[in-house]
Amino acid sequence: MADQESNADAAIPVDVLRVALRGQYHAALVMLQQAVERCPEDLWNSSAHPNRFWHVAYHALFFTHLYLQPNDAAFQAWEYHREEYQFLGRLPWPPHDAPKIGESYAKAEVLAYGRYCAAMVNDAVDHLDLSAPDCGFWWYQMPKLAHQMVNIRHLQHHAGQLADRLRAAAHVGIDWIGAGDKEKPGE
Repeated sequence: MADQESNADAAIPVDVLRVALRGQYHAALVMLQQAVERCPEDLWNSSAHPNRFWHVAYHALFFTHLYLQPNDAAFQAWEYHREEYQFLGRLPWPPHDAPKIGESYAKAEVLAYGRYCAAMVNDAVDHLDLSAPDCGFWWYQMPKLAHQMVNIRHLQHHAGQLADRLRAAAHVGIDWIGAGDKEKPGE
């Protein structure tokens, strides 16, 4: 019993954590990319849900990109970012109006942003201080490693949400991608 307890308390090597995080990010991004690729045009801009398909996909990618940074000061928005498009629902600051959403992103643009995010994952994860007690974003009070897990859960939550919409509206599914699968977004 003592050996089991000491093994449970043993630290996981940081390189093992990085491999796991990279794999989970890539798997979730592939699943989101599949949902975007397989979305029929009539569902892309459908108002059947409070947030349109493209808007949920963009939101998930924006925050994946943001939270892969060491902190909010290091973040540089994607060159095609449109102000406030990252928000679903009301804005987080007063007067908490709805974001000003004009023209939707085209599917090709969202797919390009997904490839952009996927291309940054390995380097970004490798440069994060996973032992930091602060995640680097003042609006989250948690250690960096826990925040990375939250970021992956957020990305996968929206990939699942969009997969469900596809299945319900168009009878289209997406594949389950495991962290070790070799497929990369856009391939």
